[in-house]
Amino acid sequence: MGSTYGDWLRQQRELAGLTQQQLADTAIMTRSHIAHIEAGRRIPSREDARRLDNALNTGDVLSRFRPGDEPTVAERFADALELEQQAQMIWEFASALVPGLLQTERYARAVMRTAFPPWSEEECDRLVGTRLGRARIFDDPRTPVVCALLDEAVLRRPVGGPEVMADQIMHIVHMVEDGRVRVHVLPFGACAQPLMQGEVKLMWFEDQPPAAYCVGVSTSQLHDSAAVVTALQTKYALTLGDALPMQQSLALMRATAEEYRHHD
Repeated sequence: MGSTYGDWLRQQRELAGLTQQQLADTAIMTRSHIAHIEAGRRIPSREDARRLDNALNTGDVLSRFRPGDEPTVAERFADALELEQQAQMIWEFASALVPGLLQTERYARAVMRTAFPPWSEEECDRLVGTRLGRARIFDDPRTPVVCALLDEAVLRRPVGGPEVMADQIMHIVHMVEDGRVRVHVLPFGACAQPLMQGEVKLMWFEDQPPAAYCVGVSTSQLHDSAAVVTALQTKYALTLGDALPMQQSLALMRATAEEYRHHD
């Protein structure tokens, strides 16, 4: 989201003689959420924009001219990555590929090489570096709390070949053993699930509303509507209910990695 809307909100707030905290109290929002909107990092929901209009006596201007609902995929991805760095808790569901936060360098590079039109080696290097850099959030031993729910297909699809897959799976196993993430596998034997049509990242924050990022083929959507995020959280919980317990998931992952090690 560009900063024009955020700049205009800040100007209206200052003209009204309000601090961010005072506006947040009047609009029944958090100060941090106001700050993110003013900085251009968050798009206010329609309800947020309505409350801001009421608090600032701006009629329906903020509601009518809130940023469009269809930013580009690249813009949504950039916004989601920024939120990922701020999150206190992250739940991921992956139906086809290992989530970016958990990828090894060789796995990430193999994924990048599936792009069409193909990227240059320089572009692949840049994107792989960005993806690996996201894992710096694990430098803090406590936050964010990360849970990954993986369809078994994620383990069985040999992205990059058997050796790359064996290393990738054991990388995740070691992260679980270190207590840094929790992982559950949704086995092939489970029935159809409400999240199976795409990939979902749910994020919670210390001082702003939760958000969700959903990805499909050449599409993505960043949600901060309370109703949408709550529905996605419920779908995640229902899907998690049919997944293997963590120790069984780890046993399946170790066995699958061993199969790749001995692949002919």
